[in-house]
Amino acid sequence: MTGRAEIHHQHRDVNGGWLRPSVFGAMDGLVSNFALIAGVAGGTPNAKIISLVGIAGLAAGAFSMAGGEYVSVASQREMALAEIAVEKRELERHPEAEQAELAGVFVGRGVEPELADRVAEQISRNPDQALEIHAQNELGVDPGDLPSPRVAAISSFLSFSAGAVLPLLPYLLGVTSLWLSAVLSCLALFGAGALVSTVTARTWWYSGLRQLVVGVLAAGLTFGLGSLIGASGL
Repeated sequence: MTGRAEIHHQHRDVNGGWLRPSVFGAMDGLVSNFALIAGVAGGTPNAKIISLVGIAGLAAGAFSMAGGEYVSVASQREMALAEIAVEKRELERHPEAEQAELAGVFVGRGVEPELADRVAEQISRNPDQALEIHAQNELGVDPGDLPSPRVAAISSFLSFSAGAVLPLLPYLLGVTSLWLSAVLSCLALFGAGALVSTVTARTWWYSGLRQLVVGVLAAGLTFGLGSLIGASGL
């Protein structure tokens, strides 16, 4: 047989790529604002108040998500950069020891010691490649592919806003009852849950129903709480 063997199968992206954070951010916005709007609607029929609360919930949640993601990813990136800098200094000060350490990693993965030494020596000839391999093995990160805090913040803001605006949309268009908002939210919950099945082993209908049940329970409980508070005259 000549040439490289053909690849007859493909794997899905188990990290979810852009899909996972986008879908889950949108579902977070959808569930939280649907529940918030339902809770207020349970306490008052005033559509202007419900709209105001929905807008406030969208803005507060989106900014909170964006700020939280920015700080979280920035801290993670800074910690990774600090550890990569430590590894780079070790490669510069103790190249032989680091090469032996890399060979030991290959031996631990089943490579014969003699071959592992040759591979480690070849990799160590290129400082950038050596740093990349050491960082991946010891830190689990790729120095050239660290997450961006700005991208994380913007994507979180947009995805949360996209989800949160759906239950609010009927009120912004002049509808004065909760039922249309509830129908739209339930359809979106099922659709978002079904979309998640593309990065999991679950069927689309199972993922959709699971997300629908979670959202309806959250909205139902807050609606009941709002009705109790509204009835009490607080």
